[in-house]
Amino acid sequence: MDKPAHVQTRRQTMKRILALLTLATVGMVASVTAAQAEVTSNEQVSLAFAGFVPCANGGAGEILSGTIDVHNLITSTVDGNNVSEQFQFQPHGSMVGAITGDTYRVTGVTKGTSTESLQNGQYTLTYVNNFQLIGPGPGNNLLVHEIAHMTIDGDDVVVQHDNLSIDCK
Repeated sequence: MDKPAHVQTRRQTMKRILALLTLATVGMVASVTAAQAEVTSNEQVSLAFAGFVPCANGGAGEILSGTIDVHNLITSTVDGNNVSEQFQFQPHGSMVGAITGDTYRVTGVTKGTSTESLQNGQYTLTYVNNFQLIGPGPGNNLLVHEIAHMTIDGDDVVVQHDNLSIDCK
């Protein structure tokens, strides 16, 4: 059974945010060399973003746009031929409704770990994402909760689990 268009759009929107956050993670892993025991990145990144939010505009939905500032804290450690990483991403900022002009506060946190073998390409990634758009008044807040895990063995994805819930409250 096909999911309604607004559910697919919400999932695509969150997947885009997570893809951007994952790219930041991958970039840090790629920069680690065997000579480094630990690398810590503590940076702020600003992302222009627009996406449809079904909770907005009294439940009719609307496109929100704005800038999301993300505080990225990533620690990578190389131990022999293995790279392990812990990361935390904290978005904040505000977005504005294209129809109503309502302002939504962006908040949340994503925490996770990854490990990678430099010998055989085995890779695991696990994270928990909590993301909220908090709007004025009741019933127009978008709450996203996701628990994800992926295991890759060489070129094969062995396990891919993504438990995602998106709710309007």
